[in-house]
Amino acid sequence: MSQVGFVGAGRMGAPMVRRLVEAGHEVRALGRSVEKRRGVSELGAQPVTDLADVGAEAEVVIVCVLTDEQVQQVCLESILLSTMAPGAVLVIHTTGSPRTAESVAAQAGSRGVDVIDAPVSGSPHDIAAGHVTLFVGGSDDAIERARPVLSGYADPILNVGPIGAGQGVKLVNNTLFAAQIGLLHEAVRLGDSLGIDEKRLLDAIGHGSAASRVASIVGASGSVDAFIEMVGEFVDKDVAVVRKTAAELGGELGLLDDAINAAFTK
Repeated sequence: MSQVGFVGAGRMGAPMVRRLVEAGHEVRALGRSVEKRRGVSELGAQPVTDLADVGAEAEVVIVCVLTDEQVQQVCLESILLSTMAPGAVLVIHTTGSPRTAESVAAQAGSRGVDVIDAPVSGSPHDIAAGHVTLFVGGSDDAIERARPVLSGYADPILNVGPIGAGQGVKLVNNTLFAAQIGLLHEAVRLGDSLGIDEKRLLDAIGHGSAASRVASIVGASGSVDAFIEMVGEFVDKDVAVVRKTAAELGGELGLLDDAINAAFTK
């Protein structure tokens, strides 16, 4: 079993912490307020108030904060890396820019700490069930050293390439996800003009040649608009990162952008 440090025991992070504890790992999780520390204790982990205590003695440190900017604050603008021992692995679960993952890896490497970017595809329910998907970028050795910890809540754990590749795959995945929602939005609009009930249309599509995992997920919510209302904030965040990253690299989303705009606004 491993010593694990954890930053970000929130909506996605809390079930990770619980499963890590249940798997027998010793987990120290950051809790800056009394309420947060109480929540960490209820998960079975040891609450700590400082990033230095998160990194100290940890073989694996997991960062699961909300935004790319928060990753930069935690990993580049704090003392976390300086407290981690050489040979430790830092895991970034937050969906963000591949450039941020590369910058963290460069700074960590000078201290002998390995970094893998491992954005999550799935929900808190998937994490609680132990089968959330991770797109992982980094060295093969670092990924394998972290795998026994990550397997406490993730399956499959997909090695998709060097550092930053995990973020790249996740951003492409989320772009395609958003575009498919946009296409479903337009399909429902067409169905409405033909006098077809939306729920019945979504149910029927699930049995036809246009069936997809996205159509099944959206159909389970009863309507495209209801699903957009539920996930819009998270999708908008990820699409904004994709657009920014693509622009920085001189690329564009092309037809994917048109489909996304059918359901989500820039």
